Amino acid sequence: MPKYYEDKVEDGRACSGVREDFKTCLLQHDCVVKDGRTPSACLREGHCKALQVAFFECKRSMLDTRSRFRGRKGY
Repeated sequence: MPKYYEDKVEDGRACSGVREDFKTCLLQHDCVVKDGRTPSACLREGHCKALQVAFFECKRSMLDTRSRFRGRKGY
C-alpha cells in the first residue's frame, strides 16, 4: 500500500513519492529481510513489480515532451 501523500514534504526530486514507496517495499520484503539477499536479486524474482513499473513510468514521463503541458504521470 502506498504511504505517500500530497501533504507530505518532498525531497524536491522527481517521482520522490514512488521512489520512497518502491524502496520501502524492497527493503521490507521477506526476500531481503529473512533471506538476506540483495534488493536487485529480489527484483529479478518479480517482487514489488507494480511499484517498479510505476516508478519507471514516472521517470519516463519526464522525458516526454507532452508532459510539459499535461504534467508528470504517477503520484
